Amino acid sequence: MMNVFAALSTVITASGGEGGEEMPSVLAVPIDELVIGIIAFLVVFGVLGKLALPKIKETLEERTHTIEGGIKRAEEAQAEAQRSLDEYRALLAQGREEASSIRTQAQADRTAIIDEARNEARAAAAQVTAAAEAQMAAERAQATAALTRQVGEIAVGLAGKV
Repeated sequence: MMNVFAALSTVITASGGEGGEEMPSVLAVPIDELVIGIIAFLVVFGVLGKLALPKIKETLEERTHTIEGGIKRAEEAQAEAQRSLDEYRALLAQGREEASSIRTQAQADRTAIIDEARNEARAAAAQVTAAAEAQMAAERAQATAALTRQVGEIAVGLAGKV
């Protein structure tokens, strides 16, 4: 930064120096060069305005339409994805409800099957018990009859001995 100030002070001192000579201004441009430069600029500006600017404008409009079309397609794809997501979530909720009802039904069926099996087991046990009791009663009756016969034979045998 100090170098800039030193150079600036040197330029100022040189312009107002002892020789009385003034340095030519950097900003001073001869009029003929200025007029030719302005005319050349206007010609280049006109040519670019007539030839290049419409093509540039057309290219920019095409890019704008392409970008807008891409944005529209992206929005449509996003909307479709959202619809698919909503449908998926609805199906998932429906599947969960069905699974819950199936689970509830399975629990009810399990309880019914267990109760039915218990009742059948009780009925089978009652039948087995009844059959065993009937068999025991028949065997008791048979044993009683056999004992009665043997006691009668023994009594007849003893009475015959007496």
